[in-house]
Amino acid sequence: MPAMPVSYTHLTLPTNYLEITGALVGLIYLWLEYRASIYLWIAGIIMPAIYIFVYYQAGLYADFGINIYYLLAAAYGWMVWMRGSEKETRAELPITHTPLKRYLPLLLVFLAAFFGIAWILIRFTDSNVPWLDSFTTALSIIGMWMLARKYVEQWWAWIVVDVVCCGLYIYKELYFTSALYGLYSIIAIFGYFKWKQMMHYESK
Repeated sequence: MPAMPVSYTHLTLPTNYLEITGALVGLIYLWLEYRASIYLWIAGIIMPAIYIFVYYQAGLYADFGINIYYLLAAAYGWMVWMRGSEKETRAELPITHTPLKRYLPLLLVFLAAFFGIAWILIRFTDSNVPWLDSFTTALSIIGMWMLARKYVEQWWAWIVVDVVCCGLYIYKELYFTSALYGLYSIIAIFGYFKWKQMMHYESK
């Protein structure tokens, strides 16, 4: 898909069809993530390619921008999961807890992204929800990196993001996307416990 901003009047699919398609791909992505399947990264490339258009039209510019990051992060995640652990180079990367030493750097990255994105949105765009938009974007950056490293606590980040996004997209009248994120928030809770169970079995 073209990277430049375009009007939906120039697309062959109406806006709501794109939103529905993105929601369906999102469900596939979530199911694959729940199962900790490496193929989630394929859906992780397709979904942001669709939502680049949806979010730009809705005026969610930070979400528009982060989907470019998602495309790159999906490629990174695929390579990291394929490479596996240092001890077992032929095995997929195992599910682990986030090392304590990672939390402070992650917090600093989140704060820098949060205030930086908010400043950009307030100064250079017409976004009417700059703080919520920047919050979900900054936390999504953290969650996506944690997912790429296969840390079980990545689900914590997504639970918060999904709940906030559910309300935000209702406000933006993106109802299919809001329903998707409402479902995300529920399944993310189950996903956390599923990954903990899988991590327990992997450690045996």
